[in-house]
Amino acid sequence: MKICLVTGASSGIGYAIAEALQADGYTVVATARREDRLQQLPARNVTTITGDLSDAAFQDQLISTVYEKYGRCDYLFNCAGTIATGTIEEIDIDKVTDMIQLNVTATIRLTYQLLKRFRQQGFGHVINMSSVLGTKVRPTAGAYAATKFAMEALSEALRMELTGSNIQVSCIEPGLVMTELHKDWNVHPKEGMGIHEPLTTDDIVGTVRFIMQQPAHVRIPRLMILPKDHNI
Repeated sequence: MKICLVTGASSGIGYAIAEALQADGYTVVATARREDRLQQLPARNVTTITGDLSDAAFQDQLISTVYEKYGRCDYLFNCAGTIATGTIEEIDIDKVTDMIQLNVTATIRLTYQLLKRFRQQGFGHVINMSSVLGTKVRPTAGAYAATKFAMEALSEALRMELTGSNIQVSCIEPGLVMTELHKDWNVHPKEGMGIHEPLTTDDIVGTVRFIMQQPAHVRIPRLMILPKDHNI
C-alpha cells in the first residue's frame, strides 16, 4: 500500500485529493492547521496531523511521524497555500509575507526534506500544486504569481536533477477552481474574469489520477488544466 503525504488537506484541492486517495486505497497522511476540518476526512486509511507547515519543528515532526509509522513515503502532494492580492496602495504587505512564507519557504523546505528521504529509499513522487499564474502575471496579483513562478522553477530544476532516477516531480497548473481561496473577495474571479463554469476540485483529482496512473518510464513535468471560458 502506497503512502501519500498531503498538505493543505483541510479544504479545497488538498482535501479533495486526500479524500480521493483514501477512496482509491492509498494510505493518506493529511496535514493542515484546522483540526476540525481534517477530522471530516474519512477515517479509513487516513492519519491526520494538525500543525503549521511554516514551523520548521512541526515539519520535522511530520516527516518523522510518517517514516516511524510507515517506514516510507511514496507521494508528497504540496497543496498548502494562500493568496494575497491588491493594488500597490491597498495590498496588505503582512499577508503577502505570510503567503510567501507558506507558499514558497515552507513548501520548498518540506520538498527538499522529503527528497532527501526519497533519495535514500530510491523512489518517490512530488506533485506540486502550482497555478496558471505560475506561467503568466496579472495586475494586482504579482506577489501571488511570484510564489507560483517559484514552484515552477523549483519543479523544473528538481526534475532535471532527478533525471534517470525513480523519483519524479510533477507540477499541476490549474486555472480558476471553486474553493475557499477567494471566499473573502468582494468580486469573485468567476465574475471578474467572465468564467461561467470554473473548474471543480474533482477536475483536479482527475488530473492527479492521470499523472499517478502513468507507466514507470513516463514523466509528466507539468500539466495545465483550464476552464473553457479562460481566455486571459
